[in-house]
Amino acid sequence: MVTRESFENSLHELQEKMKTMGDMAITSIETAFEAFKTKDVEVALKVIEEDEDVDDLEIEINHFIIWLMAKEQPVARDLRRIIGALKISLEIERIADFGVNIAKSTIRIGNASSQVDISNLDKMKDISITMLRKSLTSFINGDINLAKEVGDLDDEVDAYSVELYKIITSYLKEHPEETEQLIQYLLINRYLERTADHITNIAESAAYLLKGQMYDLNQ
Repeated sequence: MVTRESFENSLHELQEKMKTMGDMAITSIETAFEAFKTKDVEVALKVIEEDEDVDDLEIEINHFIIWLMAKEQPVARDLRRIIGALKISLEIERIADFGVNIAKSTIRIGNASSQVDISNLDKMKDISITMLRKSLTSFINGDINLAKEVGDLDDEVDAYSVELYKIITSYLKEHPEETEQLIQYLLINRYLERTADHITNIAESAAYLLKGQMYDLNQ
């Protein structure tokens, strides 16, 4: 009984670390996007610098998981929870990297401006943040319905991404002089679309934990 209580306490500590890492990834995306919207290179540079903190926490989580597996030798469902946490920490790290990529694109764009309508980027960013919160809650609280909601939201992001790609490439034909910055807009579009994909992977890990079988929520 004492052993089980100790194990649950360790799992709770692991989940808290994952929540913290998730919050850091959200901050990375939101701050990078704010820098992009305001053309603030200084803030963009800060996003790049602070990415090291996310990387350090991922390493800390990995070490904690290795220690937990060696100490407790978990089986069945407990093992799925731990392996799921390992996979999710990797996904979160990649999501934070997309924040860094957006920051780098912001720096490349500089003060350049364009009349092209990129409002879909705001929608994609907001949906992605909602998805990340839902996917982590799904994993931690064991809520399969939230995992499925994440899959539906990913479809919305994909639709906005496809639409925006068409808008930008069409605009580019008429304004070739803006090629460099429009390419950066296309890259940011891609970064946000990939962010949603990695978040969906987190939801799939949550679904696997709950049902013991793999789900493809990217369909």
